[in-house]
Amino acid sequence: MDESSRKEMIIRTMTLQDYDKVYALWMSCKNMGFNNLDDSREGIDKFLRRNPSSSFVAEEGDRIVGIILAGHDGRRGYVYHTSVAEDKRGQKIATRLLEHALNALKAEGINKVALLVFNRNEAGNAFWESQGFIRREDVAYRNKELAEIIRIDT
Repeated sequence: MDESSRKEMIIRTMTLQDYDKVYALWMSCKNMGFNNLDDSREGIDKFLRRNPSSSFVAEEGDRIVGIILAGHDGRRGYVYHTSVAEDKRGQKIATRLLEHALNALKAEGINKVALLVFNRNEAGNAFWESQGFIRREDVAYRNKELAEIIRIDT
């Protein structure tokens, strides 16, 4: 492909109109976890309405090649799902998405950001470590389902 046929990649705020492409990207990435409620169109709509300015997509032409879903509860920021298309990895797309999300959270007065990564996700853990996110050994993650949730592991 010559330079004139390359599409410029832009990073912009995610909207609900991106959902189908974002979901397809999520499902193409290995070692991530999703569920049928929180990650449904309705769940993401609710999330984006609550956190309208802290989730971003990397878009190349009409293709979404990266996504970071981030938000906050007023006290702590959280990164939920970060994905980059396999053929686009190694181009600092995740780093750029993270910078946008962290800047947005900081602008909203958030001072600390947390995230969860499956232990089996070696690439993800290496990325987050390279970005300065430390592994906490002094806490136990716990959750309780308030509705019947179906897990979707990639």
